[in-house]
Amino acid sequence: MKQHLLLATAGHIDHGKTALVKALTGVETDRLPDEKRRQITIDLGFAPLELAQYQIGIVDVPGHERFVRNMLAGATGVDLALLVVAADDSVKPQTREHLEILEYLSLEAGVIAITKCDLAEADWIDLVEAEIRELVAGTRLESAPIVRVSAQTGQGIEQLRDELASAADLAMERRPSLADAPFRMAIDRAFTISGHGTVVTGSVASGQVGVGDELELQPQGVRVRIRGLQSHDTAVQQVGRGQRAAVNLSGIHYDEISRGQSLAKSGALRPSRILSVTLRVSEQVSRPVKHRTRVRLHVGTSEALGTLSLLGRAAMEPGEESFAQVFLSEDVAIAWGQPFVIRGVSPLETLGGGRILDVAATKIRRLTDAISDQLSNLESNDPLQRAAAGAFFADCREWQPADLFVLAGVEEPQQTVDQLIEEKVLRRLTLDNGNFYFLHSEVFRDLSERIEKFLGLEHRKTPLNATVERTRLKKYSRGVSEDLWNACLAALQKERRIVIHSRGLALADWSPDLSQREQDLLMQIIEAHREAKVQPPSAEQLAKDFGERLEIVESLLPVAIEQGLLVRINGEMLLHCDAEQQARDMLVERMRGGAELSLSEIRELLDTSRKFAVPYCEYLDEVGFTRRVGNQRILVKG
Repeated sequence: MKQHLLLATAGHIDHGKTALVKALTGVETDRLPDEKRRQITIDLGFAPLELAQYQIGIVDVPGHERFVRNMLAGATGVDLALLVVAADDSVKPQTREHLEILEYLSLEAGVIAITKCDLAEADWIDLVEAEIRELVAGTRLESAPIVRVSAQTGQGIEQLRDELASAADLAMERRPSLADAPFRMAIDRAFTISGHGTVVTGSVASGQVGVGDELELQPQGVRVRIRGLQSHDTAVQQVGRGQRAAVNLSGIHYDEISRGQSLAKSGALRPSRILSVTLRVSEQVSRPVKHRTRVRLHVGTSEALGTLSLLGRAAMEPGEESFAQVFLSEDVAIAWGQPFVIRGVSPLETLGGGRILDVAATKIRRLTDAISDQLSNLESNDPLQRAAAGAFFADCREWQPADLFVLAGVEEPQQTVDQLIEEKVLRRLTLDNGNFYFLHSEVFRDLSERIEKFLGLEHRKTPLNATVERTRLKKYSRGVSEDLWNACLAALQKERRIVIHSRGLALADWSPDLSQREQDLLMQIIEAHREAKVQPPSAEQLAKDFGERLEIVESLLPVAIEQGLLVRINGEMLLHCDAEQQARDMLVERMRGGAELSLSEIRELLDTSRKFAVPYCEYLDEVGFTRRVGNQRILVKG
C-alpha cells in the first residue's frame, strides 16, 4: 500500500518550478488562461508523483512576490519541500523569503534543485551551489541534497527522483503520524460541477474521512456531508493524512465556501480571534517589529488582519524569538501546533512566523513567570505537559477530554486526563446533573481562595451572623458558571474548608462572635418567641420589653434564624421553629384527604389574628406547603 505525502515547490519567479514538475510528472500545473498567456504561475497547481512506495501530491506554488499569499496557502500541511534555484539567476529575494516560510512551516525534509543547468557553465553552477549552501546553513534544509537538473534536456531528473524518494523516507520518519487524529483539511479551492454540486479541494492535514461522513465547515460551524471523494482525479472511498483531496459536499452551496475555510470533524478545530503564539522574527526585516503592529496572519489557507501584541516587551529585533498574542479582526479556525506566518500590512513583507500555542486565548495583560512557564509547556513534546497547560489556559471555561486535541494536540485525551487527575494536576468536579467539570489544580486553588476570601470578608462585616447568604456570593463569581461555582462549593465542603447550610455558607472554623451579654439577650429573644407561639412579638416590642436598643435586637435576630431557632415569615415577622411546626401539624390534620380551608378558617384553627394569618398563609404558599385555589387553600405536602 502506498504511503501518502505532500510536497510543495518553493523558489523565485521564472526559476522553472512548473517546468520541473512537468518533467517529473508529465502534468502541466498552470491551468488558468492568465497563467498560460503570461507564462507565470499565479495560483496553486497540483500533480501526482509516484516514487517507490510513495504517492506524493505535489503543490506547485507561484514565485512572484505579489502571490506570496497563494504560496502560503499551498505550502500548508505539506511534508517536504522542493526548493528551486535557476542556474542562470542564482539566489533571489523570493528564494530567501520562500526558504524562510518553509522554516516557519517546520518542514523536516526536502531537496534543492538547480534548474536550467543547460543554460550555464559548470564553473558558474559551482558558484550558484556554493551560494545556496550559504543560504540554507542553519535551516532545516542545511543537509538537503542539491541536484543539478534541466527540464529541457532531462539532465538530473532521475537523480532528483531518487533524492525525493530518500527525502520522503526522512519525512515519514520525522513527521507525526496524525492518521488517527480527527480529520481536518484546509480548503484552497471551491467550485461547482454540473450534476455534482459543490466541490472543495485541499491537502489533508490529519485523520481520515470517507464517503457519507459528516463534517463541519469551519469557522462557520456549518454541518455538511460527503457525497464523493477524489484524489488526483481518481474516485476513492476514503482519503487521509498526506493526500490531496477533492471533496463533493451536500448541504451547502459552493458560493458559501472560499479559500481559508476548513473541513473538519467536530471538535478538531476551534474558531478563534485571540491566539497565543511563539513567534520568531524574520532576519530579513529592515527594522524591529513593534508591539501593536498591524499584521496579516496566514495559517492553513486563511489570511486575516490582526494586531500583534508582544508579551513583556516593546519590540523584537530581527531573528529574536518570544511569546506573543495576535488579536484578529475575524474568526479563524485553528488547532494547537499549527504553523503560521505573519506579514506586514504595508509594506507587504514577511515579518516572522511560529506555532499556535493557545487556540482559545484570553488577553494576557502581564506576562508573569507562571504564564510564561505554561506557554513553554504548550510547546513541549510531552503530551502530559501540553494537556496540563491547555487546562491552565482554559481557566474556568468548560472543556472535556476530547477537546485536548484541539487545545494541546493530545491524541489519547482520556488516558492523559486520568493520569493528570491521579497526579493531582487536574481536579474533576461533579456537577449537580452528574456530569464532570475539569479544572487545572491552580485554577481550582484560585477559585477556592476567592471563595474563602469572600466568606472571610463577609464574616468580618457581620460578626454576629453564623452564615453568609448564598446570593451575596454571585458578585464574586464573575466568569464562573453557576454549575462550576456549585461544584467548587461542594468540593470545599467535602474538604471541610467551608460548611453549607440551607440558610447560607460559612468558613468551617467560623462561629458568631457574641459577647456574654449578647448571648444572654439572644436566649431571651428566642424564649419570648417560644412563649408567644402564633402571636410573635415585633423587634420594637422586644427592645422595649428588654430595655435594649432596637439596633442591638435587630442584629441578633439573623443569628437566631441562621441557628434554625426562628423562622422568617416575612420581612418583619418571625416565628419560633416549634410554633411554626405545631401550626403546620394542625393544618395537616385538618386538610388531610384534600380538605380545603379559607383564610378565616385557618385563622380560627390557629387561634391567631388576621395580622399574623395573612402573611403566614402567604408564606406557606411560597414555600410550597399549601396552594391557593380561589379563596381556599389546599395542602401540597404534609
